[in-house]
Amino acid sequence: MHHPRREHFSHSTPVRTFVFVVGTRPEVIKVAPVIRRLREAEWATIKVVTSGQQSDLLDSTLAEFDLRPDLSIPHRSKCHTPAVLASLLIRRLDKYFGEVRPDCVLAQGDTTTAYASSIAAFYRKIPFVHVEAGLRTPSLAAPFPEEFHRRSIAVSTSLHCAPTSAAAQNLVRENISREKILVSGNTVIDSLLEVAASKPALPADFPRLRTILLTAHRRENFGAPLRDAFTAIRAFVDLTPDVAVYFPVHPNPNARETAIEILSGHPRIKLVDPLGYRDVVAAIQNAWCVVTDSGGLQEEAPALGKPVLVLRDVTERPEAVASGVVELIGTSREAVF
Repeated sequence: MHHPRREHFSHSTPVRTFVFVVGTRPEVIKVAPVIRRLREAEWATIKVVTSGQQSDLLDSTLAEFDLRPDLSIPHRSKCHTPAVLASLLIRRLDKYFGEVRPDCVLAQGDTTTAYASSIAAFYRKIPFVHVEAGLRTPSLAAPFPEEFHRRSIAVSTSLHCAPTSAAAQNLVRENISREKILVSGNTVIDSLLEVAASKPALPADFPRLRTILLTAHRRENFGAPLRDAFTAIRAFVDLTPDVAVYFPVHPNPNARETAIEILSGHPRIKLVDPLGYRDVVAAIQNAWCVVTDSGGLQEEAPALGKPVLVLRDVTERPEAVASGVVELIGTSREAVF
């Protein structure tokens, strides 16, 4: 990470309590370097709260980065809506913040977890730090509901850690004071390069052909958009005998059921359960290209020199598109193939 501004603390600096709230695998990956750096400071006490928003993937990712939650917020249902999840998290986080009385709350990105964390911190008058601040698209509904979350979080954030100067300018255009903005760099690159340097082993079932690494899980793509994209991908593989697809299928049933219906049974399309982060990095390193609707892979794959086709019409990462390594193609059959 870059540190253009740094506070200087003496040995007499009082201990400060920082609460990190995470709910999904990308959040863990992106806050892990920040937690690691703060753990080195004698004046910092770190608390980690997990929301369980992505419970099927969260525990293994926490273990990969040697993180143990101080509080885990359970869910009764895996089929919660964003509204139900947000209301639950605000109540539970409000109670926890009242008990712990942290000096600062930190959350990453644009999930319901980050959104609820910012609200709960605001109600308790606790400074909130937003990691990966300032990403924007032209439409409040794309991605949904993440773009709404990003814009809402910005209103009450005390320190906006923007990954790029363009993200910082987005905040300035929204009348956020420059004094509250820090261009910190993208923390996912810290985690990515550390794992990549360790030369992770390729998953044993990864195809030995020119392989497309495929991921798809965006809420706005559920239904017809995913069906169209998957149908086009299968047709492309049918006509290209030296190409295979490796698809770690997201646990969300809206994505999983469509993937199984359209892509299963093909000899060169491999559907697998979600991967650990080391396996993800190895798969990127060995892929021919990446096809995804993920935000994180738009950052990770180019950093490892792999081209990305994005199954979306807009992106909050225009720098990736401008670099020429990432291309927006949408989800229509004609655009995908």
